[in-house]
Amino acid sequence: MSYLSLIFAPIILSIFIYFFTKQTNNAKYIALALFTFMLYMSINIYMHLPETGYLLLSSFLHVEAFDFNLVLQVDRLSVIMLILTSVLLILVGLSSWSIEKQSAYFSLLIFFCGAIFGVFMSTNLMWFFIFWELTLIPMYFLIGIWGAEGRIYAAVKFFLYTHVASMLILLSFFLIYKQSGTFDMTLIKSGVLTTPALIWWLLFIGFSVKMPLFPFHTWLPDAHVQAPAPISVLLAGVLLKMGAYAMIRMLILILPLQAQKYAWAILLLGLISLLYAGFMALYETHLKKMVAYSSISHMGLVAIGISTLSYDGLSAGVYEMIGHAFIISPLFLIAGFLHHKTGSWQMRDMGGIMQRVPYISAIFVLAGLGALGLPGTMGFIGELSILLSAIGKYGVWLIVILLGSMLSAAYLIWTFRRVIYGEMSEVVKITDFKMPKAEFLSLIIFSIFIILFGIYPQALFDIINQAFSAYATSGGAL
Repeated sequence: MSYLSLIFAPIILSIFIYFFTKQTNNAKYIALALFTFMLYMSINIYMHLPETGYLLLSSFLHVEAFDFNLVLQVDRLSVIMLILTSVLLILVGLSSWSIEKQSAYFSLLIFFCGAIFGVFMSTNLMWFFIFWELTLIPMYFLIGIWGAEGRIYAAVKFFLYTHVASMLILLSFFLIYKQSGTFDMTLIKSGVLTTPALIWWLLFIGFSVKMPLFPFHTWLPDAHVQAPAPISVLLAGVLLKMGAYAMIRMLILILPLQAQKYAWAILLLGLISLLYAGFMALYETHLKKMVAYSSISHMGLVAIGISTLSYDGLSAGVYEMIGHAFIISPLFLIAGFLHHKTGSWQMRDMGGIMQRVPYISAIFVLAGLGALGLPGTMGFIGELSILLSAIGKYGVWLIVILLGSMLSAAYLIWTFRRVIYGEMSEVVKITDFKMPKAEFLSLIIFSIFIILFGIYPQALFDIINQAFSAYATSGGAL
């Protein structure tokens, strides 16, 4: 089997699914089977990886004059992202079991699957960019068609922000080609570039918009609020991780000397994002927007881990990326479920949910406790490991990170008080909170991950640490 099919087969299949499953509900079954197969293939690729470096999967379209070769290579970092993406797509599929217009919806999810696999598998910068941009198309329509009242505004804002940022990334890629003569990211060395600082800053801004970091974050709260809950999971769990993945891959691994020089910028924006978004969440009364700001705050924590440029800091950052995906997803799903049932986003209309839906409420509390870093959850391990690596790199003053944890505790406990506990609101009293079994199953799986990797984080760290094994002896960027 050609590994090229992992990218283009879903893209082509999405067209057929749209046209041939309109009269049935088969689209969701096909999508779930495909995502499961993609997970199997991702694990299979991981099992065949070399100890260090890339595994060459295949190479196509040899256009030597422009170095436009579609080269598929993966290392441990990219395979981690493939596995995470596959797992989240499966859970998003389950969470979307009762969605309307299923043929169109699931065809777009399948299209997104192919495009995102291209991002993580391609080592040619131009093909990386093509797949990077292709991910915007299904996300634009998923927000614009299935979103809430302001979905068109949010979809256009999402597209414009991320597309303009992509132009900076494209400009940097052309500069790299002009100065090095290649688009192959495995061959590019910062020593052969004549303007490495300019390239670094262009990439940094472009990837900061995607993560997103303050002040490039303003598109995300609108996108999250208006997007259907399962698409918020994709936004937080996959799309934001593209920015962090690319930041590690290109700013740190390809341009290590510039990364050492300008790491302060990553640290600064990470700290501001952590604290600013935390304060915004604290004063928010809109349930899903509160979760959106919490997501931004945790991505600031990821940026702090990346800024250390160290073996333990990068490993902690990737662990936090995965933990953030598993923790924030059930919060978005339950927030969307409560809005669908009550017709309101305001926390004041959701008091006493625990008395009506105790199991769903318990999962919300578990995910919230993970977000604030309770021991025994993934959130605690991610925050603690980043805190230790940041203090080791920058000094004890980085204990200011704990202020972010204090803010998380404040706004999440306050949310529990208003939404989960307290006096039952009139809206809750008359609302039927029945949830489809497939959607509840996805919440259970997220909960298992939160606890499993919180109690036994070494299972995940053993995989992540291998991606940065070359840093173990250098103590920083190579």
